Amino acid sequence: MLSQDSTKNALPAINRSYADFVPSFWGDRFLAYESESPEPDEKIKLQVQELKEKVRRMLMAPVDKPLEKLNLIDTIQRMGVGYHFENEIEDILQELHKAPHGHEFDGDLHFISLRFRLLRQQGYFVSCDIFSKFKDSKGNFKESLLDDVQGMLSLYEATHLRVHGEDILEEALVFTATHLESMASCLSPPLARQVTHALEMPIQKGIPRLEARRYVSLFQEDTSHKEVLTFAMLDFNLLQKVHRKEIADITRWWKHIDLARKLPFIRDRMAECYFWILGVYFEPKYSLARMMLTKVIAMISAMDDIYDAYGTFEELELLTKAIERWDISAIHQLPEYMKVFYRALLDIYGEFDQQLGEERSYRVGYAKEIMKRQARSYFQEAKWLHQKYTPKLDEYIQLGAISSGYPALALTSFLGMGETISKDSFEWALSNPRVMEASAVAGRLMDDIESHKAIRFEQKRGHIASAVECYITQHCATEEEAINAFRRQITDAWMIINKECLHPTAVPKPLLMRILNLTRVLNIMYNGDDNYTQTGPLLEDSVASLLLNPVP
Repeated sequence: MLSQDSTKNALPAINRSYADFVPSFWGDRFLAYESESPEPDEKIKLQVQELKEKVRRMLMAPVDKPLEKLNLIDTIQRMGVGYHFENEIEDILQELHKAPHGHEFDGDLHFISLRFRLLRQQGYFVSCDIFSKFKDSKGNFKESLLDDVQGMLSLYEATHLRVHGEDILEEALVFTATHLESMASCLSPPLARQVTHALEMPIQKGIPRLEARRYVSLFQEDTSHKEVLTFAMLDFNLLQKVHRKEIADITRWWKHIDLARKLPFIRDRMAECYFWILGVYFEPKYSLARMMLTKVIAMISAMDDIYDAYGTFEELELLTKAIERWDISAIHQLPEYMKVFYRALLDIYGEFDQQLGEERSYRVGYAKEIMKRQARSYFQEAKWLHQKYTPKLDEYIQLGAISSGYPALALTSFLGMGETISKDSFEWALSNPRVMEASAVAGRLMDDIESHKAIRFEQKRGHIASAVECYITQHCATEEEAINAFRRQITDAWMIINKECLHPTAVPKPLLMRILNLTRVLNIMYNGDDNYTQTGPLLEDSVASLLLNPVP
């Protein structure tokens, strides 16, 4: 624990709470990639281009059995190279959705389930009634399905695309999960690993880049789609070099602004911040957006620690007013340590203005507005703590969804995305649409479930009641009952997200994908612990698999 006079910016006379955060696990390790060129040599470049064209020809070639084409699309997407063939895949699935459903695969659970999942992933509504044919006269799923492990696995994956009111998919989830869990130990190694991982992380909830890394490694001995596998391995390693260069540059920027040294009470998590945003978009065309959003999440993290773990109530009031003004002249009213943060915050958004140019600089205004909202939510929580007020559950969740940072990250993720984004998209994001609210509520509840487990750490630094404590107080419930209620609410949030990603959508699909991917990252950050704050093997291994270890 830091002493009160451990930094010249601290005021010795003020009794401050400190969070004894774990130091950075990575340090300056990623600076080693600063001099590494992300450009491949000509031989590799030519090989990649040739393989890409081969895969495209495979994708566009006519086939006798639709299942072959669906399996190919699934393999391409799961190996992380679907972004190369977005138009081709869209055309194929659009035609498949329009075409009358043939009867030759009516009894094939794998085909029906895979078709359902791929179309829903693409935004096309498919009725869940197609699964009723797999039930017996008593309304239960047929026992004969247990002999079709691949079909059961495909149905299990399809159930995670369900929306509210699809009871048959709720039943299918219980049926498949229960039986797959019991049979996993009896399966051959490759299929057993696939089933075990799916039960832990279904496709719809996994981070695409992380899942691609795992999927490629799992199928390295599979010869059924050799060209796709070779292409995916090369593409992963080439993209990893691009990402390494980006994290080296972002680490250099972090060292340059020197917040971790000047504000030693904040969490120093630059590599984790970059990983978080890599989960939101990994594609090369989003490099600028990725760099911008990584800087913003680092500033939100620092701001959270100022409000939550260090600042006095009076100081936080000054900072909130300064952020509302968003003017460098407001800096003179702030204590020294807050000046460091405030100057860095304004500099970053000034840099965004320059990077986007005059035509797109209006976007920065929206990003500033959502950051002001973020500060107001933090200050309201500080008020509750100062007043020793325990909010009602609904009141807490409404504010907590904003203070989770997810609305701010979602809107700001649009900032550097290119020409397809309009003012209407930003207005939509500011209006708290259902999909953003659902994602933010999931983030707040998952964070609170894990931080409640570490409640001694939270109490040590002084913290408002968590959602779990609010529920227990309001409903005279046990901790287990509260957590179970929130897990149901998180499931509801996922069904809202699934629904909002189906055509017709309120905004272009690339924007919805950012919100979906932000929600997916939660499953790493808040899986068994607050892995961002505490760090641990799950997050460390995930960072290493994407940024340190190439596919062999």
